[in-house]
Amino acid sequence: MPKVVFIERNGTRKEFAAKDGTTVLQAAHAAGIDMEGACEGSMACSTCHVLVDEKWFAQLPPASASEEDMLDLTYGVTRASRLGCQITLTADLDGITLRLPQATRNMMD
Repeated sequence: MPKVVFIERNGTRKEFAAKDGTTVLQAAHAAGIDMEGACEGSMACSTCHVLVDEKWFAQLPPASASEEDMLDLTYGVTRASRLGCQITLTADLDGITLRLPQATRNMMD
């Protein structure tokens, strides 16, 4: 079970173990992290936007064109931005550190 480290909007650091093969969005919901995920992981919104720690960003597979398009529509995008619904947790990502951005845009409202 890979360990995930979340830094919430208020700076609180939460660490928890996640089931191998789950997405960051699913793991965040299971751990009570305040991540909306309005589209429930169908990549139709950007409310699961996370900022991936630089150490871990290079270990992720590249974002798809569709993910990049969704990220273009959200606030606070950086070169380390990804959608949590598109990151699958595996043993290779044990210890991944993610920060929640200060705001998200729910385009589904």
